[in-house]
Amino acid sequence: MNVRPLHDRVLARRIEKNEEIRGGIFIPDTAKEKPQEAEVTAVGPGKYMTDGNGGKRQPLDVKAGDRILIGKYSGSEIKIDGEDYMILREDDVLAVLES
Repeated sequence: MNVRPLHDRVLARRIEKNEEIRGGIFIPDTAKEKPQEAEVTAVGPGKYMTDGNGGKRQPLDVKAGDRILIGKYSGSEIKIDGEDYMILREDDVLAVLES
């Protein structure tokens, strides 16, 4: 399924860290912290500028394939084809991770 976010929104998938069990204690999913690292799957065309530029769009700074840092509770979580994704505004992206 193809998903195209609108305006300045970004579709991303959280990157799960490897699970560690310390001292033989299993931590259930409900007690784990949400990962703050995600991979951008798709981006919107950008938000319309309102500073008199005749309806031009402001391009986004992130692109599909970028690894980003996001807040723990930012965006809206959705499920597409059985996989968990989130849609968030570009303003909710804290940083782009460069290798």
